[in-house]
Amino acid sequence: MVALAGALAAGPGLLRRNLASLRLALPVALIASACSILGAVIGLALPTTIVQTCLGCTILGIACLLLFSKNSVRPIVTKQDAIGLALGMHGSFLEPTTGEVVDWKTHHTFPALLLFIVIGIMAGMFGLGAGWANVPAFNLIMGVPLKVGVGTSKFLLSITDTAAAWVYLNQGCVIPLMAIPSIVGLMLGSIVGVRLLAVAKPKVIRYMVIIVLFFSGIKALMKGLGW
Repeated sequence: MVALAGALAAGPGLLRRNLASLRLALPVALIASACSILGAVIGLALPTTIVQTCLGCTILGIACLLLFSKNSVRPIVTKQDAIGLALGMHGSFLEPTTGEVVDWKTHHTFPALLLFIVIGIMAGMFGLGAGWANVPAFNLIMGVPLKVGVGTSKFLLSITDTAAAWVYLNQGCVIPLMAIPSIVGLMLGSIVGVRLLAVAKPKVIRYMVIIVLFFSGIKALMKGLGW
């Protein structure tokens, strides 16, 4: 619920700056949101320790991929594949740090869409926004620039989290006294974050994503193992 609120607050600013792409997000959202419902049902059935341990291992693995990958800030895509071209998965945005207009397009679209089935299930199962998985999928597999990957991932949560949230609400798994103050804070933070994303250097964004992933992964793993 908290991730959903932050995504709704950030969405308009991301779309206005072309840091989130509707054409990129909508096909992925259709797959991931349907699968997140299944993931939420699985997550409620599993012991908390297993869910936390799996989450920690997954996030740490993704952080290592981002850390050791080359050209993750602005991947080189020489030719767009047929599926990406048919779905219109391309665009451009202004990079304020250099004044350059960056054009981008996708490749490896089909395997990425299959991967988003798994990401949707994980998002629902862990009860979290799946930005930690969306960003590497957009960036490392589809060849989307890191800034657009981060922005589209944030916008995408407003769709996928909506589907999974109803399962948790129906089971009484949302604590209003915890959720409401957190939602207010995160919505304000998301609005500020969109402005910072627009002006920050891409390399800074890359290292911020990696640091947050490592911190979140270690925290979840420690909880799952009871450390």
